[in-house]
Amino acid sequence: MKDLIMGIDVGGTTIKIGLIKDQGEILKQWSIATNKANQGSRIVPDIIESIQAQLKSMAIDHTTIRGIGMGSPGAVDRNMGTVSGAYNLNWENTQPIKARFEDAFGLPFYLDNDANVAALGEKWQGSGDNLANVVFITLGTGVGGGIVVHNDLVTGTHGCAGEIGHLHVTDNPVFQCTCGNQGCLESVASATGMLHLSKDLAQKFSEKSALKKKILSESTLTVKEVFDEARQQEPLALLILNTFSAYIGLACSHIANILDPDRIIIGGGIAAAGELLLSAINENYERHVFPKAKDKEVLTLATLGNDAGILGAAYLVLSSQKG
Repeated sequence: MKDLIMGIDVGGTTIKIGLIKDQGEILKQWSIATNKANQGSRIVPDIIESIQAQLKSMAIDHTTIRGIGMGSPGAVDRNMGTVSGAYNLNWENTQPIKARFEDAFGLPFYLDNDANVAALGEKWQGSGDNLANVVFITLGTGVGGGIVVHNDLVTGTHGCAGEIGHLHVTDNPVFQCTCGNQGCLESVASATGMLHLSKDLAQKFSEKSALKKKILSESTLTVKEVFDEARQQEPLALLILNTFSAYIGLACSHIANILDPDRIIIGGGIAAAGELLLSAINENYERHVFPKAKDKEVLTLATLGNDAGILGAAYLVLSSQKG
């Protein structure tokens, strides 16, 4: 009986791999270092060798595995099973990922963008409660996301659906985005964006503030420090939190007004701020969302952490093979 799935989550530092039951139970998970030397030429062979060694040590035959799913950074061609432009992996040229895995294992292989795959994981086994319509927003070094409608990923004509970080949320020309546009959500709601936002607000802040001094002195500031200060009711930190959250809340309202999803899940490293952040986002979200779409259950925090990628990769296999 084919009830096992291999899930792979490729990151710039670590590659996480899991052997997962088709009901979502993780039987075994492990990780290997991402070897980016020589244009990342060892990344796929390393994964294949690691999986082969694990299957051998567990005495698991290939015939019990339904397929292999993988989430990768970069531009993914789902039909061809290739990745290009994954610069954090040193994959500048097109990589024939699917062909290599199918040659090695003779199993169906499915590939998608890492943010989309994480969205599937949270939808299936996380705070999405396996509901049909889920949007996942990841707040970290950048702002990414994934959209699931009627249990299927929405990828779009150019594969750009789910680029939530590039929703326009401000006309302030100070906030230049890495995509070349100004005022994108990523320019104010990523980790780097929050620090740029903090500096902009500190320059205009008229009250006394130790945090203001630190920000303007070019001292190293972390997102965690801002949240910690906000918990202590430091006035500038509260202003930063509320402004930051207002942009995210506005973006979430746009998403809700267009898609009316069951859940909008907030994840990524910044989401470790927990209820402090979620409450502030929700307050701003409710100001802008269409009244009929207001629902306290819609906005929620991600729960899977680092397991979202391998579980989403497994769900990618299940959803691709349905019917």
